[in-house]
Amino acid sequence: MATAVGNCAQKRASGPISRWAHRCWIGAALAACLGFATLAGCDVERRKSDAELGLNPQQAAGRRIYDNHCDRCHRPYSTKGRKGPGLHGVFQHQYLPLSGLPANDDRVSEIIRYGRHEMPGYSQTLNPQDMQDLLAYLHTL
Repeated sequence: MATAVGNCAQKRASGPISRWAHRCWIGAALAACLGFATLAGCDVERRKSDAELGLNPQQAAGRRIYDNHCDRCHRPYSTKGRKGPGLHGVFQHQYLPLSGLPANDDRVSEIIRYGRHEMPGYSQTLNPQDMQDLLAYLHTL
């Protein structure tokens, strides 16, 4: 950015001020936006592989189910959600954060099967094995 500003100062001295000033301001604004976007994305982590997370085959299968059905609304490794709550540590607490229901397999399975508020139910989509795989993965978060 310092080079762009230096170049603008040189151009301004040799050409029409308003035209070059306008271009320099646009260039500086774009550079600032790019810098801000880069800094804003700093909390985004590279997606770890199943092996890096230490997932067994059942948990890895659950992760694929999560990616296909849950990830669009729930972030797995964050307490910040998208449309629904983030699920990091969902089973680490006694109660679920929004509903206050017990954080156990029965309650979480019930929410997944029947849905809740804006969340659709997946009883017609996930078979019992899918549900067990998904729960196994959720326990790793």
